[in-house]
Amino acid sequence: MTATVGLVAILRGVTPAESVDVASAVLTAGFDAVEIPLNSPEPLESVAHVRAAFPDRRVGAGTVLTPDDVRRAAEAGASLIVSPNTRADVVAETVRLGLESCPGAATPSEAFVAVEAGARAVKLFPSPSIGIGGMRAWASVLPAGVGLVPVGGVDATNLGDWAAAGAAGAGIGTSLYRPGDGADVVGERAAELVGIWARHAA
Repeated sequence: MTATVGLVAILRGVTPAESVDVASAVLTAGFDAVEIPLNSPEPLESVAHVRAAFPDRRVGAGTVLTPDDVRRAAEAGASLIVSPNTRADVVAETVRLGLESCPGAATPSEAFVAVEAGARAVKLFPSPSIGIGGMRAWASVLPAGVGLVPVGGVDATNLGDWAAAGAAGAGIGTSLYRPGDGADVVGERAAELVGIWARHAA
């Protein structure tokens, strides 16, 4: 059975003060997880706030580059670790701590490194350079059950195509949230994206 990641809201630039309101908006709309990149303001504080507010939901840290980043994110309450690149030691530390790993890969070789280190889902990044045809080709050679998750350039115009092609989820950033966007506006965008995913997911 393929790992299901679902829709992940990438809240790059969110501040601790607004993190819970924005996370609530996307989770209420039907997103499966939130990701707070570590290059946001006080990101681990935001992770901790969102975890406290939503103890049973998937709360992620993104732009996780080192095993130490993994440990710090785990201590803050992250259950999902997302990276833009493939580092076997980052994946291995994530798995060791019992967290969900979604490392980024731009080639099949990187995807195999991620899977061999213990990842059950791989972030296709940047997804426009890989494309839907590339995703299908990767799926044909990777072990059964590995979820492929496009990130970068995913929006309302192409999310349905990725879903219909068998993506295990999608990470959605600037088309959903930009720093300073209010929770109401973000919630409306999230609801539209959830509807598209629901109509097209394979």
